[in-house]
Amino acid sequence: MKWITRERPKIDRIACPWLIKKFVDPEAEFVFVPKEQVIAQSKTLHAIPYDITGVEYTHEGERCTFDYIIKKHGLTDPAVLQLADIVRGADTARFDLAQQAAGLWAISAGLSYNFRDDHEQLAFGMIVYDALYSWAKYVQEEKHTWKND
Repeated sequence: MKWITRERPKIDRIACPWLIKKFVDPEAEFVFVPKEQVIAQSKTLHAIPYDITGVEYTHEGERCTFDYIIKKHGLTDPAVLQLADIVRGADTARFDLAQQAAGLWAISAGLSYNFRDDHEQLAFGMIVYDALYSWAKYVQEEKHTWKND
């Protein structure tokens, strides 16, 4: 299935494709267009619009689109649920929700600055979310123990 959203993705518009590809639709394709073209292009391309006002897959109250996808598709993986707090904190500037949220915002803003091609940016962003997921699932208890000997 095709999914469509606003161009120049940051937090939620990178996190959602990662979540969709990993847990909902491994064959998903993503399209980025100017904000004012999302709805019209979604109809033309038969694509699901996301992270834009007035569509099903979007923010609900204080919850972001990443949260909606988790709810809609009944995802229960504890690492994904932990990522949801981080994504929500970064996407809504609520850095108090997870200590990693400010860092995720900084990385996302930097990726957006460094890449002009949205699909290239998405490819690198997917690696970031793979790393966050691995941290949450497997190594979050690991501590940095370097000592200056």
